[in-house]
Amino acid sequence: MADRSMTAVATALETVGFDLVRFNFPYREKGSKRPDPMPVLKQTIAAVAAKVRGKGKLVIGGRSMGGRAASMLAADGFECDGVLLLAYPLHPAGQPEKLRVAHLASIGVPVLCFNGTRDELCRRELMESAVKGLERWQMHWLEGADHSFRVLKSSGRTDADVLREVSEASRAWLEAHGRK
Repeated sequence: MADRSMTAVATALETVGFDLVRFNFPYREKGSKRPDPMPVLKQTIAAVAAKVRGKGKLVIGGRSMGGRAASMLAADGFECDGVLLLAYPLHPAGQPEKLRVAHLASIGVPVLCFNGTRDELCRRELMESAVKGLERWQMHWLEGADHSFRVLKSSGRTDADVLREVSEASRAWLEAHGRK
């Protein structure tokens, strides 16, 4: 929840109209580095969402593993208005043959997904192939960004440029799918 890149993205999204609820998964609350099993991750998102349901559009999502859990919850039919994914982990690092895509076509709500073009957990050509034909899916590539949405100084872009791009694209997506 207090991860530097997550905090920066959350601040950027709040400036364009997202009311965010950030939280830690149980394993982080316990101080562990070993992630909870997927059912616990999904249950945690559902419990947090239940606390804010009825206060406008409900968009679930998260960064990396949290986003994957949110996408799986949405694919299970969890009632929400959209899914916002930040740095979706399409495959484990160095294992592009282990794609995490089986559930993506089952998501029945609009999806906005951001990944960097240098993300070692999401090869662009593999992701493009995985979401091809998914009408509800909007993929947004952050040129030169890595899994934490950081860019190389030599790219001519700054991390702030990337955050601005995320916030502007998210604002447009939110407006296209109804703010309230």
